[in-house]
Amino acid sequence: MEARADAKGRIFVPAIFRKRLQGEGEEFLVLRKDIFQECLVLYPGSVWEKEVGLMRGRLNKWNREQQQIFRQFVLDAERLEMDANGRILVPKRYLRMVSIDADVRFLGVDETIELWAKEKLEKPLVEPEEFASKLQQLMGEGL
Repeated sequence: MEARADAKGRIFVPAIFRKRLQGEGEEFLVLRKDIFQECLVLYPGSVWEKEVGLMRGRLNKWNREQQQIFRQFVLDAERLEMDANGRILVPKRYLRMVSIDADVRFLGVDETIELWAKEKLEKPLVEPEEFASKLQQLMGEGL
C-alpha cells in the first residue's frame, strides 16, 4: 500500500492498517529505524511493550554493554499517535534516515508495519533465483 508524506512529514496510515489498529484498541505507535534494513518500523503500542519486555528479560541489568544496547534500542524510538484523520507525523530525521522524500510504501510484517521509500521496493530485495533457492532451503528442511 502506498501513501505520500506531506511537507511536514504527515502520512496517512492505509485504511487496512488503521482499522486493525483501532479495532485492537491500540492507543499509540512506536517508530524506529529497522536494525537490518533501510526502512522504518511502526510497532503498535502493545507490540512495542512486549518487545521491550522480551529484550529486558534477556539482558542483565548489571552488564554495562547489555545496558548500552538496551538504551540505544529505546533511544532510537519515537512514540507517535494517529490523528483523527488517520495520519501520523513522522519526524523528518526518521524520513531522512531511510531516504523517504514523499512516496511511501507500507508493508505489514508480522505484528509491525514497515515504511519504505517507494523506489526501494520497486526492485526485488533478493534476486529471484537466490530467493527461490533460499526459500527452498528454508521450507524444504523439515519435509
